[in-house]
Order: sequence, then structure tokens, then C-alpha cells
Amino acid sequence: MSASTLTFVIVGQEDHPIYEVDLTGPKEQQTQYLHQFVLHSSLDAVDEQMWMIKEPHLKVVDRFNGLNVTAFVTAGNTRFLLLHDGRSDDSIRSFFTEVYELYLRVLLNPFHTPTSRITSREFDRKVKLLAKRLLG
Repeated sequence: MSASTLTFVIVGQEDHPIYEVDLTGPKEQQTQYLHQFVLHSSLDAVDEQMWMIKEPHLKVVDRFNGLNVTAFVTAGNTRFLLLHDGRSDDSIRSFFTEVYELYLRVLLNPFHTPTSRITSREFDRKVKLLAKRLLG
């Protein structure tokens, strides 16, 4: 794996990714597929833990080859997943909280449904800025 790994995905209620971004820059396509596979396979662990833990930030829910998957679950069961190689839990919690506020603003758009992909360039730009500020 590379020296720095940071991939963020928002997974909707029907287990379909509605937003994906590699926050460390472009990677080989094979590496991107591996990251997507690891994140998608961790959804079962997220579903198990979200019923045991009473807060939205679930911390590390899965591990694979030195990579950690940290999760955040919204009240509407939308899951935020971050694949990383060991970041501070406090900075990840802050990142999830800030992205959740951005996500709520997207949901306030009457033309957006909770299952449709987020394609807003402004949302993407703000998520990348948050990641740089809080996780960088």
C-alpha cells in the first residue's frame, strides 16, 4: 500500500455509494478498486455496530492490511466510511461532523433525494478542504 491512504465514501440507505472521493490524489485503478471493495465489505460490520453503540461516530469498525475503516451513521441510516492508515480519532470525528453538516445542506435541496448521487462540485471541493484541514 502507499504511504498515505485516505478514501471517503457516503453510502446511502440501499447500500449504494452516493459520493466517493480519494483524498490523497489519483491512484492506480487496481488500488481504487481494492479500496472500494474494503469499504463496501465493511458495511456488515457497520450494520452490526450501529445497533450496539448509541452515538453516530462508530470509530474503527473494520481493518484490512494495516488499513482502518472508521464509520459514522446518520439518523437516516446513511453511512459515512473513511478508509485510512491510522489517523487521530478526534480529527476523524471532527471531519465526519463537518461533512454531515454539508450533507444536510445537500438534503435540503428539494431536487435531491437521499438515494441520488451527490455530484455537486461545491460539495466535493468543501469535503476536500475539510480533509486537508482536519486529516492532513
